[in-house]
Amino acid sequence: MNLHGRLASQSGIIFAARLGGAGLVFLAQAMIARLWGPQLLGEYLLVTATVNLIAVVMPLGFHTVGTYFSAEYRARGERRLFLTFLMRAYGNVVGAFVLLLLAGAPFLTLIGLGHGVLADHFVPVALLAFGTALVYVNGAVLVGLKRPFAGFFADTMFRPMLVIAAFLATMGLASPTEGFSAMLWVVGLGYVAIALMHFGFVIASVDRVADNMPARPDEARRWWRFALPWVLISLGTDFFFDIDLLLLSHALTREELAIFGVCTRIFSLVSFGVAAVYAVTMPDMFESEAKADRAAFRRKVGEANLVASAISVALFLGIVLTAPLLLRLFGLSFVAGALPLAVLCLALVLRSVMGPASLVLSIHNRPYASLPFVALGIGSLALCNWLLVPPFGLMGAAFSAMIAITVWSVGQWWIALRTAGMDVSIMQWFRSRRAVPAPAE
Repeated sequence: MNLHGRLASQSGIIFAARLGGAGLVFLAQAMIARLWGPQLLGEYLLVTATVNLIAVVMPLGFHTVGTYFSAEYRARGERRLFLTFLMRAYGNVVGAFVLLLLAGAPFLTLIGLGHGVLADHFVPVALLAFGTALVYVNGAVLVGLKRPFAGFFADTMFRPMLVIAAFLATMGLASPTEGFSAMLWVVGLGYVAIALMHFGFVIASVDRVADNMPARPDEARRWWRFALPWVLISLGTDFFFDIDLLLLSHALTREELAIFGVCTRIFSLVSFGVAAVYAVTMPDMFESEAKADRAAFRRKVGEANLVASAISVALFLGIVLTAPLLLRLFGLSFVAGALPLAVLCLALVLRSVMGPASLVLSIHNRPYASLPFVALGIGSLALCNWLLVPPFGLMGAAFSAMIAITVWSVGQWWIALRTAGMDVSIMQWFRSRRAVPAPAE
């Protein structure tokens, strides 16, 4: 099967799994909104956003580069370096979890949140963050070892199944507040158990890395050089909407926040369809770069970009047609999010067309080059929220997000073109097609 076909088939399977899992999450969130009210749904979305932001920091960036180094060490047969990398990555997560348990509650009190939803449910939130961080590392490593299905399914399938099961088990308690608290405990403990089982797949996959080469010196410095900037890049891009929800928590009512939060979760699902394309092709891209095959590297980036762009357009059209029906599941008031959701998905098309600039910059040993434009994107988000949300509400929040995504996407494309000398936009694929000589007659 050619690369186009493999990308479409494997990413399609991953996306289908994510779609099924998202269906369970949406069902749970719709039932929370209808049975416990939009207020508690807003609280749940704030908890989820906070957990995601904590979890992405806990590995100190090693999950963001886990795919890269796992693929490199597998290609070179450097098992000893691979095992040392794993110990450092998981050590970061465990150390951060201990620090969170010791200092998290006092820190919330210090910043004036000692009686909010996070403080009231601190231990289950910490457990859920720990399990999520482990799954981030597990998934990145498994994708690098060419096991994308095992890498993604813990988060795409088992976490949603746990959420819906926890809600069904606790929805009959005396009051919605008690049920919500019990649900968080079940999800927190259950996801730690899932993460540990997921870790078992990593251990079982170590044999995929041959032990042919001695350990190279100064690899730890190289890990940190890549990992630290990727913490900030990941926060500002992959967890952009978690930051946005926290920024909006003081500008929107809890019901409006719940509506926008549901829209961002649908957007995250849609954007996963694009991310799955790059997840399938990343190990091959890394191998081409490790073997100094620049022509193959450029070809694979271009083909992945073409597939990702086509998928993003198809998903945008699908959301335009189905958004009112999807949002009606949460209640009639949620239909107000249909147009904002369409705006967010249009931003995904723009981001996909501009290509995986951050990935290419890191492969070319320039991971820090992305940071100014990631920061500019977050700054644009904060400024546009301040200007547009008070007068325009949900539509103002959607246009603020679209502007910020466009700013960082175009900026990173430009810096990749300027510093790495590579156009990662979809235009690169069209140019490469024109450059192919016609076959001799």
